[in-house]
Amino acid sequence: MRTIIFLCAMICMACTARRMPVTSENRTESAQLAHGRDKYMQYCQKCHPMGETGLGPALNNLPAPGFIKRFQVRHGLGAMPAFKQDVISRNDLNGIMRYMRSMKKSEKLPV
Repeated sequence: MRTIIFLCAMICMACTARRMPVTSENRTESAQLAHGRDKYMQYCQKCHPMGETGLGPALNNLPAPGFIKRFQVRHGLGAMPAFKQDVISRNDLNGIMRYMRSMKKSEKLPV
């Protein structure tokens, strides 16, 4: 009888869903991504796809490395205006870049 109870308990434990513990690192990263998303929506979304004006290209497919994107944000190019540090702080720009990288990683490419 003890063996049956022991086996039933083991089966129940094996069938329960495992959950990842929420660590402070996960919360910090989520907070940073949320900050980047907010700044992206504030400064970038207006012109890039699904924004009000829709002038800019899709940023997720842009193959340029991060430092080129940062340079373009700071100095502008074509119709894109320059955003100096008094408009988008260094911390905000880092958040925007982090958010864009996370979007690129989550995007599934067509086969």
